[in-house]
Amino acid sequence: MTAATDVLAPSTLRRGASRTGAKIALDMAFSVVLFVGTIVGVIALATLIWTILDNGWARLIADPAVFLTSYVSRFPARAGIKAALVGSAYLMVLTALFCFPIGVGAAVYLEEFAPRNRVTNFVEANVANLAGVPSVVYGLLGLGIFVRFLQMGPSLLAGALTLAVMSLPVIIVAAREAIRAVPQSIRLGAYALGATKWQTVRRQVLPAAMPGTLTGTILALSRAIGETAPLLVIGLPIVIFSIPNDLRDPVSALPLLIFDWTSRPQPAFAEAAAAASVVLLALLLAMNAVAIFLRNRYTIRW
Repeated sequence: MTAATDVLAPSTLRRGASRTGAKIALDMAFSVVLFVGTIVGVIALATLIWTILDNGWARLIADPAVFLTSYVSRFPARAGIKAALVGSAYLMVLTALFCFPIGVGAAVYLEEFAPRNRVTNFVEANVANLAGVPSVVYGLLGLGIFVRFLQMGPSLLAGALTLAVMSLPVIIVAAREAIRAVPQSIRLGAYALGATKWQTVRRQVLPAAMPGTLTGTILALSRAIGETAPLLVIGLPIVIFSIPNDLRDPVSALPLLIFDWTSRPQPAFAEAAAAASVVLLALLLAMNAVAIFLRNRYTIRW
């Protein structure tokens, strides 16, 4: 009996001892494939960024004030990105106003209040699947509902609502993960002091989950600011010579302007498109830097 116990002791059972040589070789091959895929992706991204900087940096620093404050022109040397830059800012602000409260509210309900049944499971599965739907599908949705059915036309409001619908699943998933990460002891402590469920969620759970929620929201908006397909599908103008003064006014965006300039045959417009891409990359890096700061500064280590 003692000999059998010694054989089965944890110290004598090495981790992975039952793995065959074929499984070990398969694991190593899979690891190599993943590593090579990662390296290829990093090299492709670095090449793309270098190409954009090489083609557009000279155009941008030649006269950045004129480039950032001028409207589009048929002369490449006079073309600027003012309308598209301001339009992108308007779209992001409205998108955040639409999708953030709805996304956080949906996450709170699904995580804290919704009963565990088939309907809830169906909704949760569909929210997770919608986070991976291609953006052009959301463009078709915006075209059918906001532009045509609600008769908003290709306006600032229609574009913001389309981007909000696209960003909503990502925000819901991120907010749910942040709420789920709050320890159950925080809730039980609030209940022990006499707090109701809503008071516990509003005063304890949501503040603790807000850093992760804000990080997911900013990352979702950083994806939305670079999208071209949904804005093209709903019919937003590519070239515009004014800044919208009303939610029903047409609006352009940086991705649309870059798409237009790259389709023109003049090399100077390609340089202008690369310079606009540098500005867009700077905006994306700034938004991701804010997300990283919020995560590192305010995340609570339980």
